Amino acid sequence: MRIGDMVRRTGVSERLLRYYEEQGLLTPSRLPSGYRVYSEADVVTVRRIRGLLAAGLTTAVIARVLPCLEGDGAHMVPVCPDLVAELRGERARITSAIDELRAARDVLDAVIAAGPRG
Repeated sequence: MRIGDMVRRTGVSERLLRYYEEQGLLTPSRLPSGYRVYSEADVVTVRRIRGLLAAGLTTAVIARVLPCLEGDGAHMVPVCPDLVAELRGERARITSAIDELRAARDVLDAVIAAGPRG
């Protein structure tokens, strides 16, 4: 399928598809004319990428873990032995970021509460 069909199938813009390709996350084949040709497997890959991005992973991390996952974007299963440990590390990083954001929100709440009402 061509890029327009891929956009319709995945809901991902042409620009993002090209970005995923630049990042090594997606490798569509090319026609002699240079046009990209996507397969059904590429649709699944884009779903996985979107799921991992929604989970808070960076594209650099996704590039490392993507080859170690099976399933679609909603139900992914790790198949490489070290992947679970790496994902636990990413989860800890995200938890730390959430804690920092909560602390920042608490500071703002205190400043807002100390200000004039109105």
